Amino acid sequence: MAGASATERSAIEAYGEALGLAFQIVDDILDVEGESASLGKTAGKDAAAGKPTYPALFGLEESRRLAAECADRARAALTLAALEGQLPAIVDWVVARNS
Repeated sequence: MAGASATERSAIEAYGEALGLAFQIVDDILDVEGESASLGKTAGKDAAAGKPTYPALFGLEESRRLAAECADRARAALTLAALEGQLPAIVDWVVARNS
């Protein structure tokens, strides 16, 4: 980030926050729908522990919508600062991952 403008730093911060939240929401969804073998952890573990996950609070469909909204915010932050490269592809991977 050396030499980045204030706009670029703000965009990266907004991107990181939105991307991180999208990742967490998708992780919560995968805990409900995923298979233990592909997840690398026990599916359903969060629900069994009584954790307040996105699907538990909002349901699966709304959780998917929220993850997509976060992904859109992450992409918009990059566009606003004219940042390109591999960062948008990371957003796509996060919301499409299945493990």
